[in-house]
Amino acid sequence: MIQAHVFYSGRVQGVGFRYTTQRRAVEQGVSGWVRNLPDGRVELLAEGPEAAVEKLLENISSDFERYIGNQEIKYDVPQGSRQGFMIRF
Repeated sequence: MIQAHVFYSGRVQGVGFRYTTQRRAVEQGVSGWVRNLPDGRVELLAEGPEAAVEKLLENISSDFERYIGNQEIKYDVPQGSRQGFMIRF
Protein backbone atom coordinates (compact mmCIF):
# COMPACT_ATOMS: atom_id res chain seq x y z
CA MET A 1 0.00 0.00 0.00
CA ILE A 2 1.20 3.50 -0.86
CA GLN A 3 -0.03 7.07 -0.79
CA ALA A 4 0.67 9.54 -3.59
CA HIS A 5 0.14 13.27 -3.03
CA VAL A 6 0.26 15.02 -6.40
CA PHE A 7 0.01 18.62 -7.58
CA TYR A 8 -0.75 19.10 -11.28
CA SER A 9 -0.22 22.43 -13.01
CA GLY A 10 -0.86 23.64 -16.53
CA ARG A 11 -4.33 23.97 -18.01
CA VAL A 12 -5.82 21.39 -15.65
CA GLN A 13 -9.00 23.16 -14.53
CA GLY A 14 -12.14 23.29 -16.66
CA VAL A 15 -11.20 20.21 -18.71
CA GLY A 16 -12.97 17.44 -16.72
CA PHE A 17 -9.84 16.58 -14.77
CA ARG A 18 -11.50 15.92 -11.40
CA TYR A 19 -14.37 13.85 -12.77
CA THR A 20 -12.12 11.75 -14.99
CA THR A 21 -9.70 11.24 -12.10
CA GLN A 22 -12.54 10.09 -9.85
CA ARG A 23 -13.76 7.61 -12.48
CA ARG A 24 -10.24 6.28 -13.05
CA ALA A 25 -9.62 5.94 -9.30
CA VAL A 26 -12.81 3.95 -8.82
CA GLU A 27 -11.83 1.69 -11.75
CA GLN A 28 -8.49 1.00 -10.06
CA GLY A 29 -9.92 0.59 -6.56
CA VAL A 30 -7.93 3.56 -5.26
CA SER A 31 -9.23 5.72 -2.41
CA GLY A 32 -8.63 9.40 -1.74
CA TRP A 33 -9.70 12.73 -3.20
CA VAL A 34 -9.05 15.36 -5.86
CA ARG A 35 -9.70 19.11 -5.79
CA ASN A 36 -9.07 22.35 -7.66
CA LEU A 37 -6.82 24.89 -5.97
CA PRO A 38 -7.30 28.68 -6.16
CA ASP A 39 -3.93 29.07 -7.93
CA GLY A 40 -5.09 26.99 -10.93
CA ARG A 41 -3.50 23.70 -9.93
CA VAL A 42 -5.24 20.41 -9.13
CA GLU A 43 -4.34 18.47 -5.98
CA LEU A 44 -4.71 14.68 -5.74
CA LEU A 45 -4.32 12.34 -2.79
CA ALA A 46 -4.49 8.66 -3.77
CA GLU A 47 -4.05 5.57 -1.60
CA GLY A 48 -4.08 1.90 -2.44
CA PRO A 49 -1.97 -0.96 -3.68
CA GLU A 50 1.17 0.35 -5.37
CA ALA A 51 0.26 -1.07 -8.79
CA ALA A 52 -3.22 0.48 -8.66
CA VAL A 53 -1.96 3.93 -7.63
CA GLU A 54 0.75 3.86 -10.30
CA LYS A 55 -1.83 2.81 -12.93
CA LEU A 56 -4.07 5.69 -11.86
CA LEU A 57 -1.22 8.18 -12.24
CA GLU A 58 -0.34 6.73 -15.65
CA ASN A 59 -3.97 7.03 -16.76
CA ILE A 60 -4.17 10.64 -15.62
CA SER A 61 -0.92 11.50 -17.42
CA SER A 62 -2.17 9.81 -20.57
CA ASP A 63 -5.70 11.28 -20.45
CA PHE A 64 -4.46 14.84 -19.83
CA GLU A 65 -1.00 14.86 -21.39
CA ARG A 66 -1.74 17.95 -23.46
CA TYR A 67 -3.06 19.86 -20.41
CA ILE A 68 -0.50 18.94 -17.73
CA GLY A 69 2.48 21.26 -17.69
CA ASN A 70 4.06 19.86 -14.54
CA GLN A 71 3.35 17.35 -11.82
CA GLU A 72 4.92 17.14 -8.37
CA ILE A 73 4.55 13.73 -6.70
CA LYS A 74 5.35 12.91 -3.10
CA TYR A 75 4.98 9.32 -1.89
CA ASP A 76 4.20 8.57 1.73
CA VAL A 77 2.89 5.88 4.03
CA PRO A 78 -0.89 5.57 3.55
CA GLN A 79 -3.29 6.55 6.31
CA GLY A 80 -5.36 3.44 5.59
CA SER A 81 -8.55 5.02 6.90
CA ARG A 82 -9.77 6.44 3.58
CA GLN A 83 -12.69 4.76 1.89
CA GLY A 84 -13.86 5.56 -1.61
CA PHE A 85 -12.74 8.41 -3.81
CA MET A 86 -14.31 11.84 -3.75
CA ILE A 87 -14.13 15.23 -5.39
CA ARG A 88 -13.54 17.97 -2.84
CA PHE A 89 -14.93 21.42 -3.40
